[in-house]
Amino acid sequence: MPPRFGTDGVRGEAHVDLTTGFVHALGRAVARVLGTADPYLTARDTRESGPALEAALAAGLAAEGAAVASCGVLPTPGLAGLAATRGMPGAMVSASHNPWRDNGVKVFARGGTKVSDEQQAAIETELDAVLAAGSPEVDGPPPPSAPAAADDYVARLVRSLDGRRLEGLSVVVDCGHGAAYAVAPRALRALGATVHVLNDAPDGRNINDGCGSTDPGALARTVVESGADAGLALDGDADRIVMVDARGAIVDGDEILAVLALDLAARDALRHRAIATTVMANLGLRRALAAHDIEVVETPVGDRAVKAAMDERGLVLGGEQSGHIILGALATTGDGTLTGIAVLDVVARSGLPLDVLAREVQKAPQVLRNVRVADRDGLEQAAAFWAEVAAVEADLGDDGRVLVRPSGTEPVVRVMVEALAPGVADTAADRLVAALTAALGTA
Repeated sequence: MPPRFGTDGVRGEAHVDLTTGFVHALGRAVARVLGTADPYLTARDTRESGPALEAALAAGLAAEGAAVASCGVLPTPGLAGLAATRGMPGAMVSASHNPWRDNGVKVFARGGTKVSDEQQAAIETELDAVLAAGSPEVDGPPPPSAPAAADDYVARLVRSLDGRRLEGLSVVVDCGHGAAYAVAPRALRALGATVHVLNDAPDGRNINDGCGSTDPGALARTVVESGADAGLALDGDADRIVMVDARGAIVDGDEILAVLALDLAARDALRHRAIATTVMANLGLRRALAAHDIEVVETPVGDRAVKAAMDERGLVLGGEQSGHIILGALATTGDGTLTGIAVLDVVARSGLPLDVLAREVQKAPQVLRNVRVADRDGLEQAAAFWAEVAAVEADLGDDGRVLVRPSGTEPVVRVMVEALAPGVADTAADRLVAALTAALGTA
């Protein structure tokens, strides 16, 4: 079966699942659904497979009559921002935080927003039709370059502070050998920060390899050893971020959301005094914001779901624990570099170090169990299990929570428990796993 859209585009192993033929067919399907009236922008991260797959994608779009311009290596939010300002659709060739062997395609509708569920379903239908017809791949020349794509993105990052500066701040940025390896340091330096750069020499195979947001250990050590104020760790396409404070402690998406939400609220700029975040957000974030009368709008997992909730409620801030943060007044999608700049701006204006700002969130210990079951489809009807869930939730009260969700691809049910008191989450998770396997059997 060919690859399908997941929570963040189509992904698979390059030249195995994502062949040039498949990506060419995907380009044709995208053009059929989104139309060819407007030119398309494409971009890629630094993976070895990127140039060939971007060329195949562009050829597929062109085969349906679309004009295409390439931004070359550019972060996903850079492409989305250009699509927004130029009123064009776009497609990003990237597998985000995955290893170098993988690649993927993220599709943006006209105006730089990720395509809807309905558009994804329509693209998959057309993709099946193209593949079934066995139409030959149409080769073409590489698409022309989109003028000044990287320069426009850097300028937009600098403008995000409305003239404010980051002078006096020392920052370490780990580019993960990914798409932001050039533009993130440029933007931070243009804003006046003193910048030390890690992992900015991509070779096609070192993207996300022991570095970046999936492995910020070296960044943490460098921040401490250099006496820097903060560290920024980006993933392969730089749409998410993990930060490090001056002590070397990790500051994740939940804590970043709290820092930004409280700052926006203090400046009367947090619309409806609410943010959007997913069911995976830690209880500590919810409690921290509730203490300041800030509502948390809960969404399914995935930044597309977060953005949809933001649009529906008119919110200016949303994101995920993983570091996909959407600053709705400035961007249409998660932007790791923009988020890092926004947090550093709070540090500069407040005069408070990042560890103090992040301390608002007192993380509840979280236990996650992936339980392989024999009958995943029977989960909704497992009355005895859900009775045990209700009993555990009653025992936890306001000091904990339970989240149960089936995997979309494996015979696995994920059981997550958070509890403020030490050891309570483990005990509660044990109870729920026992009840789950009793109800559904083990795979």
